[in-house]
Amino acid sequence: MTVRAPTKVNLGDWAAFSEQATPIRFRVFVDEQGVPADMELDEFDDVSCHALAFVGDEPVGTGRLLPDGHVGRMAVLAAWRGRGVGAALLQGLIDEAVRRGMGRLVLSAQTHALGFYTRFGFVPEGEVYDEAGLPHQAMVRQR
Repeated sequence: MTVRAPTKVNLGDWAAFSEQATPIRFRVFVDEQGVPADMELDEFDDVSCHALAFVGDEPVGTGRLLPDGHVGRMAVLAAWRGRGVGAALLQGLIDEAVRRGMGRLVLSAQTHALGFYTRFGFVPEGEVYDEAGLPHQAMVRQR
């Protein structure tokens, strides 16, 4: 049995979170998944609401909510996967979207994570496509 991690999720802007979120994103997306480093940080970071998950004082996961309702850059360090960190991050972003009055959320899920997002009410939409060399599926959640 896997022990659930006692996770705290903080929300903030890129200026406040970039120093801790960037290494997590690079470890997961660039180092583990082979996403080109020049694709990882983008113009949407500065305008997004970012979530940073902590276990104790250690940052272990991150994600973001764009102003148009896109959820993205969900990343949890390997040692903390399957322990509730991703769920805490996603729920924090969903709660923030609701607080902001967003009725529709969308995301681009790696196909191996479809079941995870489905548990939060996201529904696949359209065909599977390639993004950064990895198979993805658009998903939508209506409030």
